[in-house]
Amino acid sequence: PTSHNPQLNTMAERTFDTKAVALVAATSAVASYLIAKRQFESKAVTERREQYKLDQKVRFAQNDERKQEGLPTGTKLEDIKTDGVYLWEVERLSKYFPSEGEGIENVMAALSTAGKDDKHGNTRAKYNKLIAEHECILSNIRRKPGQSEETVAYIRAGPREKLHFNPANVNAAIVTCGGLCPGLNNVVREITRALYHLYGIQGKVYGIVGGYKGFYDPQFPPLDLTPESVENIHHEGGTILGSSRGGFDIDKICEFIQSKDIKQLFVIGGDGTHRGAYKIHETCMERGLHVAVAGIPKTIDNDVDYIDRSFGFITSVEAAQTAIRAAKVEAACNLPNGIGIVKLMGRSSGFIAAHASLGSGDVDLCLIPEVPIVLDGPTGCLPHLWRRVKENGYAVVVVAEGAGEELLGASTETDASGNKKLPQIGEHMKKVINEYFAEQGEEATVKYIDPSYMIRSVPANATDAHYCMQLGQNAVHGTMAGYTGFSVGLCNNKMCLLPIPELVATSPRQMDPKGRTWERILAVTRQPNTRVFSRKSLFVKR
Repeated sequence: PTSHNPQLNTMAERTFDTKAVALVAATSAVASYLIAKRQFESKAVTERREQYKLDQKVRFAQNDERKQEGLPTGTKLEDIKTDGVYLWEVERLSKYFPSEGEGIENVMAALSTAGKDDKHGNTRAKYNKLIAEHECILSNIRRKPGQSEETVAYIRAGPREKLHFNPANVNAAIVTCGGLCPGLNNVVREITRALYHLYGIQGKVYGIVGGYKGFYDPQFPPLDLTPESVENIHHEGGTILGSSRGGFDIDKICEFIQSKDIKQLFVIGGDGTHRGAYKIHETCMERGLHVAVAGIPKTIDNDVDYIDRSFGFITSVEAAQTAIRAAKVEAACNLPNGIGIVKLMGRSSGFIAAHASLGSGDVDLCLIPEVPIVLDGPTGCLPHLWRRVKENGYAVVVVAEGAGEELLGASTETDASGNKKLPQIGEHMKKVINEYFAEQGEEATVKYIDPSYMIRSVPANATDAHYCMQLGQNAVHGTMAGYTGFSVGLCNNKMCLLPIPELVATSPRQMDPKGRTWERILAVTRQPNTRVFSRKSLFVKR
C-alpha cells in the first residue's frame, strides 16, 4: 500500500528500482554465460569433428600407402614382437619307410567334375587348397608388452600334396575307448567316409568292438565298416563299436595289426587312451611295422590340454540344461525353502559344471574341483544359499562330481582305467544343507538330480557334429600323408596335428580359478570366491 509519507514512497521506489536493476543484470549475466557456454561447446564439437576427419584422412592415407608396399594396415607396435617359432614336430613314416604313394595325385576320389574323359567321362575333383610344408598355427595368439617373443606352433591339419600311402593298399582300423561321449558315432562315420570317399581306399576298415580288448577278444569280432554301414549312425548316441576301459595288451594288439595288414589305426579316447595309442606307435616302429597311428581326443570333461575344446562338450553342456531347469522347477515349487542340486560330470575339472551354469543363468551356486568348497563363515556357501533362498524363495546348486575332496578326502580306490573313484559330493551337499537350515530353526526341501550319464549318451548337436566331421577328415589327411603318433584337434579355431607326448604331458587340464570363466561364474551366481584360500587349512567338516 502507498504510504501518506512522500519520503517513504520515494525510498520504496528507489529500492524497487535497485532490485529490478539487479535482477536484470543477473538475468543478463546468466544469458551471457549460457550463450558463451553454447558457443564454446559448439566450437568444441566443431574442433572434434574436424580433428576426427583429419585423423581419418591421415589413417586412410597411411593404410593405402602400406597396402601399396604390401604391408598390413594398422599401427605397427614396437613393443609387441614375435621372434622364434618352435614347431611341435610330428613323426613321419617317410623318414623310415619308402613312400607307397609316390606319383599319386592327391584328389578327392569319390567326387567328380566335368573334365577329361575317362571310362566314366569324368575326372576326380582337386582340393581347393593343399597344406604346405611348415604351414602352422601359432600357439599363443595373445601378445602383450614385455612378453617372451618365442612361441610354440602346431602343424596345420589338412590334405597334403604328396601321399605316403597308396590308397589301393590301405586297410584301416578304428577303436573307441573309455567312457561315452556325444559324437563318437560321428567320428567313426567321418573317418570311414573320408577313407573311402576322399582317398578311395580299396582295402577294408575294421571297427574294433569294445575298446582295446576288442583287438583280441573272440567274443567281439571286428565290424566291417563301409560308407553304407555308417550312413545313419551319427543320429544315434553312444558308439556302434562299443567301448570299455582297460584291456590294453600291446602284443595282442600288434598281432591283430599284422594279421590284418593294418596300415592306419585311429584311436578315439582320452589322455589315458592316447598314452596307449602312442605305445602302439612306438611298438610298431620298434617292430618295423609300417603303420600310421592317429588319435582323436575324446573327453566329456573337456580336460585334454592345448585344444580349444573336445568334441561332445558343447552337446553335454546343452543336455545339462534340462536337468538344471528341472532342479529350478522342483526348488521353486516345493516348500518350504526349496533347493535343487544337480551333479554333473567333471572328475578333475569343472568345465561342464561352469559352462552349464553360465548357459543356464538360473544357478545360485557352482562348485568345481579347482576351487575349494567352504561351507561356513563369511565366505561359506551355506550362508550364501540361505541368503539366496530368503531373497528368491528357492535356490539352484550345480556341483561337479570331482569337487569337494578337501571335505570328503581323496579315495584310494581306482577303476579299470586307473582313475580314482570319487566321493559322493552331491549327497554330501544335500546332507549339510539340510543340517544348516535345521540349525537356523527352519526346514529345507532339497531335491537331488544326478543326470551324469544322460548328458553323455545323447547324439551330437549340430556344432559338435560339424567338429567331428573336421576331426575325422583331418585325422585321415594326416595318416595318408604319413604322419604318425599324433592327435588332431582345434587350436585357436584351426585344425592342427599335435604330437601325442606333448598332448598328454599336461593332461588332464583344469579350469583356471583365477581366469575369466570363474569370474563370470561369480558374477552370475554372486557366490563368495573361495579360490584365495589354502586347501590345507580351510574348514570344519560337517
